[in-house]
Amino acid sequence: MPAKKKKKEKKPTQKTVKKQTKEPKVAKAQPAEPQPVETQPAQPQLPEPRRSVAFIGSECYPFVKTGGLGDVMYALPKALIKQNCDVKVILPRYKCIPQEYQDKMVYRGEFMMDLCADGRSFYVGIMEYVWDGVVYDFIDNEEFFSDGNPYTNLIDDIPKFCFFAKAALSALNFMDWTPDVIHCHDWQAGLVPVYLRTMFEDTPVGSAKVMLTIHNLRFQGIYNIPTIAYWSGLPDYVFNKDALKQGYEDANMLKGGLTYANMITTVSNTYAGEIQTAFYGEDLDAHLRYHSGKLRGIVNGIDYDMWDSAKDELLAAPYKAEDVIKKKKENKKALQEELGLTQNEDLFVIGLISRLTDQKGLDLVNAIIPEVIDGNTQVVVLGTGDAKYEDSFRYYEGAYKGSVCSNIMYDEGRAHKIYAGADALLVPSLFEPCGLTQLIAMHYGTVPIVRETGGLKDTVEPYNEFATTGNGFTFDRYEAGLLLDAINRAKTTYFTQRMNWDDMVQRDMNKDVSWDNSAKQYRDLYLELKP
Repeated sequence: MPAKKKKKEKKPTQKTVKKQTKEPKVAKAQPAEPQPVETQPAQPQLPEPRRSVAFIGSECYPFVKTGGLGDVMYALPKALIKQNCDVKVILPRYKCIPQEYQDKMVYRGEFMMDLCADGRSFYVGIMEYVWDGVVYDFIDNEEFFSDGNPYTNLIDDIPKFCFFAKAALSALNFMDWTPDVIHCHDWQAGLVPVYLRTMFEDTPVGSAKVMLTIHNLRFQGIYNIPTIAYWSGLPDYVFNKDALKQGYEDANMLKGGLTYANMITTVSNTYAGEIQTAFYGEDLDAHLRYHSGKLRGIVNGIDYDMWDSAKDELLAAPYKAEDVIKKKKENKKALQEELGLTQNEDLFVIGLISRLTDQKGLDLVNAIIPEVIDGNTQVVVLGTGDAKYEDSFRYYEGAYKGSVCSNIMYDEGRAHKIYAGADALLVPSLFEPCGLTQLIAMHYGTVPIVRETGGLKDTVEPYNEFATTGNGFTFDRYEAGLLLDAINRAKTTYFTQRMNWDDMVQRDMNKDVSWDNSAKQYRDLYLELKP
């Protein structure tokens, strides 16, 4: 190695000599100040071992969403990333997915797949989109997914989701990605466990365990046996009374999935028990009782990135638990002004954000509105659904101008404003597998008034005026008089025990309703399936 050249020493000039000959000033000794040490925030330790999970379902926010399933398919995979899970979400590539997402999809490959009983085959394309650490793979086929909506009618939906279930498993084999667990959702993915344990048993993906989550048992994918047998191409032996067969002539796609799944989950502990009874079981109660050994209930959470009152730009006055009492009044006045209601921060405002259907207890609400509107109370409705409810709420708005506002639409921005501006949120459902609105309401400091069913019972603790505990008002039997009683108890507390009401508002805001707890429970189930 060549020696480094020495730098030429600079000869001192006259100026520098003069400087050097001056006596140096002696500074007084100062104690050395401790320098702040920059510390990197410790990275959270991820739980071991790592698990790979493939989610298979028919919708996922923000690509396509019609209900709570879309929220779960988006938020749970994100939360599982923090639980050291490698997650891939498989979805249909509907034509209605916004173009901004379509443009960012990357082509992963294509193949032809045999589907029907007569050997008819179809094109399967795979388009990929990666976001927030989650990989989204979209199954592409214009013949099945070119409609404007994800769901049209059973005649079209049965072939569509037979194709989707088989194509999702075929795509995993094609991409050479074998997950530890396949987690499929509702009847649209009900055939996934059936395919996995029959036609895919001896393929790489056949080594995966499979979990099926019931989000709403009312929807099951029931059609006549010849149609489902033709479009699925499944062997005859699965069309028996213990698997797909229902009644004399029909096949039930969800029922088949429940039979062949290694584990069944639903979205609350109470609902897991309810669906094993005749009233809630939708004709599958006996089947679910038979498979109860592999049935679990895990309540859903909400996405704190999407629902955060402190950072919500849609609100007139964003707020935290510390200043919720003051800021809620500002949001209430802004809501009243926007909706044309009488502006008075002392009035009791009840929100109702819901699909307008029988399931949601709207017949009870209809029956009592004249008794609720007493000069001190306002009701704000947001949602669409059955014409009879849309018309009745329009009537009430006309009859009680300034006290009732019926928004017969769905507007995400307005929903945020109602959660922030209302004092209470009404969820009087006939049945409710989990429910997200009561969770969002609590997180926004809005006290829920709910019927004790499903996830509503699991998440809302009844207020106890003597112990001053609880986080909402509840009623048990499905009766209009009991709903009115719950509303009146809430109003009494609001108007006569305001300090207790305010304490409950802050308790609600501080309650953890995020996906973190639920994701831990799902991870534990994955480990139970694949130790």
